[in-house]
Amino acid sequence: MELTLQPPALPLVTAAGDGPRPVRRWVAVLLAVLSGAALLLALPPYDLWWLAPAGVALLAAATHRRRPRSGFGLGFLAGVVLFYPLLDWTSTQAGWLPWALLATSQAAFLGLTGLATAWLSPLADRFRALWPLLIGLLWTAQEALRDRAPFGGFPWGRLAFSQGDAPTLRLAAYGGAPLVTFAVATAGGALLALLWRRQVTLAALGYVATAVVVTAGPLLLPLGDGGATTKVVAIVQGNVPRLGLDFNAQRRAVLDNHVRATQQLAADVAAGRQQQPDLVVWPENSSDIDPLRNLDAAERISAAADAIGAPILVGAVLRTDNPADIRNAGLLWRPRTGPDLDQQYIKRHPVPFAEYMPMRPVARLVTDKVDLVKNMLAGDRPGVVRTGPLVLGDVICFEVAYDGIVRDTVLGGAQVLAVQTNNATFNEAEARQQLAMVRLRAVEHGRDSLMVSTVGVSAFVGTDGSVHDSSGFNVPAVMVREMRLGDSRTLATRLGHWPEMAAVALTVAALAGVLTLRRRRTTTSNDGGEEKAEAR
Repeated sequence: MELTLQPPALPLVTAAGDGPRPVRRWVAVLLAVLSGAALLLALPPYDLWWLAPAGVALLAAATHRRRPRSGFGLGFLAGVVLFYPLLDWTSTQAGWLPWALLATSQAAFLGLTGLATAWLSPLADRFRALWPLLIGLLWTAQEALRDRAPFGGFPWGRLAFSQGDAPTLRLAAYGGAPLVTFAVATAGGALLALLWRRQVTLAALGYVATAVVVTAGPLLLPLGDGGATTKVVAIVQGNVPRLGLDFNAQRRAVLDNHVRATQQLAADVAAGRQQQPDLVVWPENSSDIDPLRNLDAAERISAAADAIGAPILVGAVLRTDNPADIRNAGLLWRPRTGPDLDQQYIKRHPVPFAEYMPMRPVARLVTDKVDLVKNMLAGDRPGVVRTGPLVLGDVICFEVAYDGIVRDTVLGGAQVLAVQTNNATFNEAEARQQLAMVRLRAVEHGRDSLMVSTVGVSAFVGTDGSVHDSSGFNVPAVMVREMRLGDSRTLATRLGHWPEMAAVALTVAALAGVLTLRRRRTTTSNDGGEEKAEAR
């Protein structure tokens, strides 16, 4: 038995050329933890984007040539390290249980990634040049699944959302978030394949070239300029008296904050200190009092619209004849004439367990607070709001994370994108994570964009992903900016979900195709939990 002086930190090529051996179990656990930490630090609010490929490479190194169930465990461990801190804002007011359930469910998807990586090990050993491509496909397919299931999915923490300051963000204009994720994961696969090489070879140089091309190459890609015509848009962040779930008990105070801020903007316009806006955008829940049923709220909003002399997109909670049912709406309120019922958007993707309760009788067995969650009815039309001066693509809060919801507004004619959100029940980290999504959407669809929050962070975003006039958190703010009206469609907008579906199909084919190779091999486990491949 040949002894080594030290255990390898990463897989090494065997003398027989049989492929990289799996690392020892304790090393694999350490690599999985480091993978989750790297992925976490790549995302906002840390924004160390260059750690994302490293996180992918570390998980692939931990799981290579291990049994699939071990791969799942290592991926799940990386997911726990990533998602528990990333989603801790969900516990700010709702407590630890929703946070734990959500973070654990998301970690399970990363577990599936580890399982699939381990399963594909024979294919990686047989065709090593394909390893970066396989890793890219696996991560793209994992996110495609996580974006849709269960209960409509929860796409938080995608690799693409870590690339706000990276050259790879430009790829969004050509293939959306899935292409950005594919590029980041492919770079991670190339990094790992390079570390497998113990000497400089043509293949090693190829891996270096792959990593450089997918991470720096996008700097050479052109982006749209957002159009030649501009309109002036104001965003009003009125702030709330106190953060927390009791925000909804402060409804009149919140509405008054936004009315007063808009009236102050009107005074600044009259004094020549600000430009006259063509449109004013208020955040989600800026009028939690239904202005279509409450005359006092309607009068306050009309006073603000008349003062500023421009339509206001109001974030309103609309009641129904059934007291248990509500709608989350972006409602256009015009000067003098009031609400334009033909120009309103009803949120299409309410958040399960927060805005509506799936399986309410079962959930009631877990907690008696289930019935505090009302039943938010989903809309059935894209958020295309024709304000007169411009056509707005409206999405509300978490909807910005979903590819199809944003794309539908552009296909419907949106010239700029607006994200109305209410972060009063969360924290600044969540707001920063959401702003990163807005940055990607602006590039993806070639549209100037904005995010407006009750408490922050609010900002304008250019078609290159650059952030302008970003507000602070838990402060009032009013910002005015000229926005370019986009009139063309990027390749990503035209292609839609087809690149992602192609990646999923190729992943399924690879997972099925490796079965033949695995049948030619038997696996045994040593004391370190390593797998050795032997011909039958």
